[in-house]
Amino acid sequence: MDPELVALAEEVLAANRALGRHVAVAESCTGGMVAAALTEIAGSSDVFDRGFVTYSNEAKMDMLGVSEDVLSTFGAVSVATAWAMAQGALRHSSADVAVSITGIAGPGGATPSKPVGMVVFARAVRGEDPEAVVADTRQFGDLGRAEVRRQAALVALNLLRP
Repeated sequence: MDPELVALAEEVLAANRALGRHVAVAESCTGGMVAAALTEIAGSSDVFDRGFVTYSNEAKMDMLGVSEDVLSTFGAVSVATAWAMAQGALRHSSADVAVSITGIAGPGGATPSKPVGMVVFARAVRGEDPEAVVADTRQFGDLGRAEVRRQAALVALNLLRP
C-alpha cells in the first residue's frame, strides 16, 4: 500500500478517534482505495464504519439511494451525484461523517466537459443541514489511471479530517 496514503489514513483515524467520530466512504473511481488505506491500520474498526464501492450507476442507486434523475440529469461525475453519494453513505451507516468520490480516472470515459482526471468529492456530516453541500471538483489532468486514483484517495482522506 502507498506509504503516503497509509500515513494520512493513520492521521485521519487518530483525529476522528480523539473526537469519538465514525467515518464512512462512498467510492466510485477509487474502487475502495480509501477504505483499503483506512483498514491498513490495525484497530481502525473503532473509527471506520464502512465503505461503499459503487462503481456502476446501478450500485450508486441500489446501495446509496442516488436517484436515477440525478444520474441522468447531471451524470455520475457531478457535484449532485457526489453529494447524493455522501448523503446516502450517512443514511446507510452509523458514521458521523462520510466522504464520496466520483470521477474519470481514464484512460477512457472522458467527454469534452468531463476530461480524464476530473474527480468530484463531497462530504456530509450527520446532523448538519443536508442542503449545505460541501463539495469540490479537482482537475488532476491525465496523470495516468493509477496516479489519478491515488491523488483522489489523498483528497478524500483529507476531507475526512475533523
